[in-house]
Amino acid sequence: MTAFPAGILRIALPVNLRRLFDYLPPKHLAEGKLSPGVRVRIPFGRGNREVIGVLISVEFSSDVPVDKLRPASEIIDSVPVFPDTILQLVKWMAGYYHHPIGDTLVQALPALLRQGYDLAKEVHEFWQPAAQLDTQAEQALDRARAPRQQEAWQIIKQHPTGISVEALKSMGFDRTLLKNLSQRGLIESTERAADFRLFHDHSPLLKASPFVLNQEQARALEAITCDQQFSTTLLHGVTGSGKTEVYLQAIAHTLAHGKQALVLIPEIGLTPQTMGRFQERFNVPVVVLHSGLTDRERLNGWLAAKRGEAGIVISTRSGIFTPLYAPGIIIVDEEHDLSYKQQDSVRYSARDLALYRGRLENIPVVLGTATPSLETLHNSNTHRYRYLHLQVRAGNAVPPKLMLVDTRRQPLQGGLTPDSLIAIRETLQQGQQVLIFLNRRGYAPTITCDNCGWLIECPNCDAHLTLHRTPLHLHCHHCDYQQGIPNHCPNCQSPELSPVGQGTERTEEVIEGLFAKGRNKVDVMRIDRDSMRKKHAFQEMVDKVHKGEPAILIGTQMLAKGHHFPAVTLVVIVNADAGFFSADFRGSEKTGQLILQVAGRAGREKIPGRVLIQTSNPEHPQLQTLVQQGYDRFAADLLHERQSIGLPPFSNIALISAESPNAQPVEEFLNHSAQAAQGIIEANNFGGPEGVILIGPMPAPMEKRQGRLRWQLLLQAKNRKPLHNLLSCLLPFMEQNPLARKLRWSVDIDPQDMS
Repeated sequence: MTAFPAGILRIALPVNLRRLFDYLPPKHLAEGKLSPGVRVRIPFGRGNREVIGVLISVEFSSDVPVDKLRPASEIIDSVPVFPDTILQLVKWMAGYYHHPIGDTLVQALPALLRQGYDLAKEVHEFWQPAAQLDTQAEQALDRARAPRQQEAWQIIKQHPTGISVEALKSMGFDRTLLKNLSQRGLIESTERAADFRLFHDHSPLLKASPFVLNQEQARALEAITCDQQFSTTLLHGVTGSGKTEVYLQAIAHTLAHGKQALVLIPEIGLTPQTMGRFQERFNVPVVVLHSGLTDRERLNGWLAAKRGEAGIVISTRSGIFTPLYAPGIIIVDEEHDLSYKQQDSVRYSARDLALYRGRLENIPVVLGTATPSLETLHNSNTHRYRYLHLQVRAGNAVPPKLMLVDTRRQPLQGGLTPDSLIAIRETLQQGQQVLIFLNRRGYAPTITCDNCGWLIECPNCDAHLTLHRTPLHLHCHHCDYQQGIPNHCPNCQSPELSPVGQGTERTEEVIEGLFAKGRNKVDVMRIDRDSMRKKHAFQEMVDKVHKGEPAILIGTQMLAKGHHFPAVTLVVIVNADAGFFSADFRGSEKTGQLILQVAGRAGREKIPGRVLIQTSNPEHPQLQTLVQQGYDRFAADLLHERQSIGLPPFSNIALISAESPNAQPVEEFLNHSAQAAQGIIEANNFGGPEGVILIGPMPAPMEKRQGRLRWQLLLQAKNRKPLHNLLSCLLPFMEQNPLARKLRWSVDIDPQDMS
């Protein structure tokens, strides 16, 4: 151990190593620049390579000899880029999910900050009236049919010294609109250091008055806002019960106390709708953060939240790391959604991190959903969370009527039974809209040979290739492999090849043939990942639906989450029961949630809704319970079943996965790991009824994926402590195994997908 009176820097680096690195301070270090949380540029490895790390601590001794330590190149920040609470959150996250601290830290930063962008040079883009204002252009704008341009121009005219692009975007004006005004000769942009207002300087805080709450909503709001200290509340409201209005009024209460709100949503697709509602209600700047933004846009939003310019932050999963100037409340909408769980690198749950961050910030956390996850319900049942139930739809709208449609021995068109087609036609004739839910993209799940029964498979995955018609090709949705349509069967040479099953494209084709022709034709809109690739495609579709004209929506689970379509009164769910037969023990839970989320799109206004659930297993007990007795009974039965066999939330699991082009090193690596784990269990008394049991190694449910063979080792324990203690001992052993360099491996704490 060597002592260093001047201090050494202990730095986390973005590498897949579970350790910190010691460096000497830079040769010309300015005073007061050694606070934990600042970024450091350091030489790493051979040659002239430099990387960006984060200072964790300043120490005065090291296990490394003085002549082996190199000085850091630069301390980038004068103040920590990570506030203390975020630094604590990320440290806890690295420990809980057993992931290298350096890689965890950099994932919590916007991309530009990971690359070493110097915040001291930060400038912003401002728009102001053009110096040489073209009065004819202003007159032309008055005559043009461009109300949004006119609205933006009136606002910019009120700011002769300029208004930031972030502020304009928070009002709903995008860059294309601003460029159009610039081309008209009305406005011009400049860049300069930011001058901004704190969010609470905006007056009044509200643009529009809140709605009058019903009794259930009012009680929920009072419970959430009764104190501003840490608490966790499950807001369990049936679809259409007005959970969002409760969120809005809770946020208004938070803003009135000079605090900010962080709202997590599961999908990018929900962003425009959510953003619109918040901008209609609030006068304070609202920023949105998601993966669809440019690096510059993400950094601007991140800084607006950190400086206190933005009063409300709406974000997908990674927004949980956004620093807030004055944190006041965290809301996790659709808390059950699997999108909150990251499936690569550090496999964190943003919902669970929200709870830990709420504790660190000492602020309330609200988990909202119509279909709570079983873990969240269990925590409510055991009084770890406050439970609030909204059972009445807002505006006294009637809950949709759920009906099972037996598809056995029925002729199907586009996957739809005759009864479903009759119901669709009747709904359209009444001037209403229909939603057809089919959770399969493409034209058909695969193609088959009519002569010998051959099915075409992906060469890289244990999966069939999906047939697409626009453009015509076969596509694997697991590895992105694509190929043309074969002319004949490779097994028997027969040219008789046919599509098998239904996809959204095939259903769309049939529905267009039935309802999009003739005098009474209606719009048919397909909503899936393939049809919504263009930047504004989803919002354009939503705007079209909101016009309320008769239409048929055909889509995947992109349509299931939180959307409000007032004119939809009929929902048809195709192949609803497939998930009840999943190999994943969470399959029934996910399927029940999805069915009710989709069903909740029907009858959200004055006209009652109907939901036709097409199934070839109408007697299935779980499906019967869901339809006849609702989600509460369905979830209670699943919890009882999980408890009887010791599955989460009544136990804790970790999934160790390994993959390689060849099965032999994967199987051998996990066998070594299992033997080491068993030795650690016996040596440290981690076994027994309360201890850890090992299941496997065994092939993954989809053994081959993206050309790699995949195996798993499952660790299960009634209590968390022995499980995490075992992993702390086991993972260093696994890292030192020479086989680890020949394959990919990972550990997933609380896995949500076992495939």
